[in-house]
Amino acid sequence: MTQYQPRAGHNANNELTNILEKREPLPGNFERDGQASRHGCCDGIENFNLKPHELVAYLDQYIIRQDKAKIVLATKICTHFNRISYLKNHAGVYQDALEAGFIKNNILLIGPTGVGKTYLIKLIADRLGVPFVKADATKFSETGYVGGDVEDLVRELVQEADGDINKAQYGIIYLDEIDKIAASPGLLGPDVSRSGVQRALLKPMEDTMVSLKHPHDPLSQIQAIEQFRRTGKVENKNISTRHILFIMSGAFAGLAAIIQRRMNRNALGFASKIQPQARNEDYLAHISNQDLVDFGFENEFIGRLPVTAILQSLSKDDLAQIMRNPNNAVMLSKRRDFAAYGINLFFTRQALEILAGQAEALTTGARAVVSVLEQALTTFEHALPAHPRIRELAVTGQLVEDPETALTELLAHPQDQPIEEAIQNTRQDLIEYLGRLRDKGLLTLARDYWDAAVAEFFNSVLALNQAVFRIQERLAIINGFEQEFKEKQQMSVEFSPEARKAILAQGNAMPKFLAELGQVLIPGLSLVNNRLGIDSFILPALAVNDTESYLRHIFEDYYQKKL
Repeated sequence: MTQYQPRAGHNANNELTNILEKREPLPGNFERDGQASRHGCCDGIENFNLKPHELVAYLDQYIIRQDKAKIVLATKICTHFNRISYLKNHAGVYQDALEAGFIKNNILLIGPTGVGKTYLIKLIADRLGVPFVKADATKFSETGYVGGDVEDLVRELVQEADGDINKAQYGIIYLDEIDKIAASPGLLGPDVSRSGVQRALLKPMEDTMVSLKHPHDPLSQIQAIEQFRRTGKVENKNISTRHILFIMSGAFAGLAAIIQRRMNRNALGFASKIQPQARNEDYLAHISNQDLVDFGFENEFIGRLPVTAILQSLSKDDLAQIMRNPNNAVMLSKRRDFAAYGINLFFTRQALEILAGQAEALTTGARAVVSVLEQALTTFEHALPAHPRIRELAVTGQLVEDPETALTELLAHPQDQPIEEAIQNTRQDLIEYLGRLRDKGLLTLARDYWDAAVAEFFNSVLALNQAVFRIQERLAIINGFEQEFKEKQQMSVEFSPEARKAILAQGNAMPKFLAELGQVLIPGLSLVNNRLGIDSFILPALAVNDTESYLRHIFEDYYQKKL
């Protein structure tokens, strides 16, 4: 390696300063800031390869408890799509299975309100990346009567797939409040909105062809006429429901009593193990098809729902865990409500415990969290935007129990808030959460950068998973910077972990910061390379925070060694 020998009377620092004044743009584009994107498990049903344990691990990041239900859902849904993938990849051998006799694992979810039934299915559909349609069963009636047609759900699935029939035929249709279409006892005449809807669902749940043109839609009829005028042919577009998965859910109030009566008639059997003070879910664990028939469903309808999953009610501890979950949509929404006025919102542990107790008393599950948050914070949401000096709010137990008094004290002494306590409580929860993800093999972000993800969580009002994804994208940009520097400048640069943290601290300004940093590093390191023959650099934090001082230190160290 050729060593740099300065000329007599030559000032290397002056030369360095002169070169640094000549800014050159860094080759390449580092102005992009990555955005999180929806992604499924595959690029087509033929490539589906998601395993049940992977889907359960994904759901664990968002859903508290409901372990059995998550396992049932993940297993049957993954099996459904993996089986389709397997059959399509072996179509020459299993063509008969694709054409006929395909038994679907349609699923029935049973659980009280607010335990996460709809949220579970939305998460699953998003993870899989398949078209998804959700509707309430109560809006439909039997075909031929006033009300929605159940076949409209299939047409909506095509719309969700942007008109791609091939993609739509592997979608998910989710019907909520299915318990509301149980037949009414003692009703005389046709029950078109209850048992009639059950009958209308029978064929789509199994296997039928649905026309994409609604027979009673004037627009469809006009389009068909215009098509006939242009081509002289009638074009019929149909979609098969053979592989569309149907998932249905409801609270099923009164079903536990039906099971209890049945079990009491056979008290010498397994029912004798259930204590007199048993909860509803204890009985629901022993559900049979006959219980659902007694509830008001037809045998044929229940027969098309071979899989049943029971969701449990949520306790105070469960509700507290939900509020401490850094991916919780309710808490994220409330943080964003205040962020819209430039106010950062933090919660102490005591506040979350009190809020959980209040939510449990409302007996509406996780939905109650919204109510108690609004009750505690609406006063502050109204008042604080008028006080620009207050940019942070620590939600304490006192604030939750007496919002009016807490607001008065806050306005009189804004500096007395326990902000640090609330921040530390939240930070500890976030670090523990990331540790659990790492232990499950779900987190690839190195421990050195967890604090960066936590900072992004606070600063950008993101769910923690989104914050981690954003930090990973930014680290990828830094890696790209290093790679392109090597390719364009024929020198190797590697940022130390401390330097990377300093770059990540720039937040959304990081791409611009990197571009400006490159404008300094290119001429500076080129000078070092030309004068000293050094072509490989591990850049410390100083190289990021004060690049010119770092470059001068290189020359100073070199001269000191030469003396």
